[in-house]
Amino acid sequence: MEHSFLSEQRRLLPYMGKWLLLALAVGLLSGSASAFFLFALELATGTRNAHRWLIALLPLAGFAVGWLYLRFGRSVEAGNNLLIDEIHDPKNVIPLRMAPLVLGGTVISHLFGASVGREGTAVQMGGALADQLTHAFNLKMEDRRIVLMAGISAGFASVFGTPLAGAIFGLEVLAIGRLRYDALLACLAAAIAGDQVCLLWGHALGIHHTHYAIASVPALGLWPLAAVAIAGALFGLAGKLFADCTHALSGWMKRRVPYGPLRPLLGGIVVAAVVVAFGADRYIGLGIPTIQAAFTEPLAPWDFAGKLVFTVVSLGSGFKGGEVTPLFYIGATLGNALAPLLHLPFSLLAGVGFVAVFAGAANTPIASTLMAIELFGAEVGVYAAVGCVLAYLFSGHTGIYRAQRIGHAKPGKS
Repeated sequence: MEHSFLSEQRRLLPYMGKWLLLALAVGLLSGSASAFFLFALELATGTRNAHRWLIALLPLAGFAVGWLYLRFGRSVEAGNNLLIDEIHDPKNVIPLRMAPLVLGGTVISHLFGASVGREGTAVQMGGALADQLTHAFNLKMEDRRIVLMAGISAGFASVFGTPLAGAIFGLEVLAIGRLRYDALLACLAAAIAGDQVCLLWGHALGIHHTHYAIASVPALGLWPLAAVAIAGALFGLAGKLFADCTHALSGWMKRRVPYGPLRPLLGGIVVAAVVVAFGADRYIGLGIPTIQAAFTEPLAPWDFAGKLVFTVVSLGSGFKGGEVTPLFYIGATLGNALAPLLHLPFSLLAGVGFVAVFAGAANTPIASTLMAIELFGAEVGVYAAVGCVLAYLFSGHTGIYRAQRIGHAKPGKS
């Protein structure tokens, strides 16, 4: 018995060494790419804020991004869904061109005022760069799956500064109701490494992750928990609405406008015209100032709807970027609007909404709960978990990632 135990431990050491080295390489690549992306994104946002007239060029920017993908990026246009498909059914190594294309497309989208996020870009860069290790180390199919998952984790962790959430996101996002524990070590190590590498580059480049704070967390009690549960259900419905509308508009545009570059051009005309006509600048770009304000002061109760519409038009028409930061905006502002109705502090419900709408739209309640703990502190953990779980249950099986499969159906679903 003792000899068998010692033999198992000896076999474990080479396994750990292999995956720690691969994860370190993935984290180094992903963390460096995310740091450069955050630097470019900050520069693009600052330039747009200083030169508001750039919004008028958004249609032309959309056409340019669409043309680049039509000319060079057809094989990688599926983005995050391509990564998820390759993990489920490995076929071809992700082309390296995915990284510069999504980087350039997202920065251009932000420079001229599209309402898109950043998670999709970091995840795609992380996955594409990680998959280049497949040829370099002649990895087997099963090892390649894990490396891709580690790339997703490292990209997510490094762009948001949340290594625990990033590690679990790479495991949780693949299939609803199922986690893959065989990749746990690689995803955790890659997420930590990616986050640390990004932080090191951040010190050198003068960039940092956005800080959010929940001013007061009420003691656990029947009403606060019930109120957060009610809000969680509404957050889930908001996430479902966002995903359904984005997919519907994207499908409609592809049917009605066959030539790809024209789709973001038309979407850009709509977004730019509304921004110029109504001064709706708060609904474009990442919207970080509005998200931060949601934690401290009452906002217009329609802010969440405004951001939802602008983001659906931007992503549904073909602009490149992520969905997660707009979902943070939608969740934080919806929580801000619900707080007085549910007699809860603005900061608490803004924080829970921040992660719960994302949990519902992405079907990732565990990663979202861990993100809340990493961003806001452990004291919000129970409330965040309640909000994220209810959002997950009420969001249905549709989500922002179409390639996501159903591992175990949600209660009430067949």
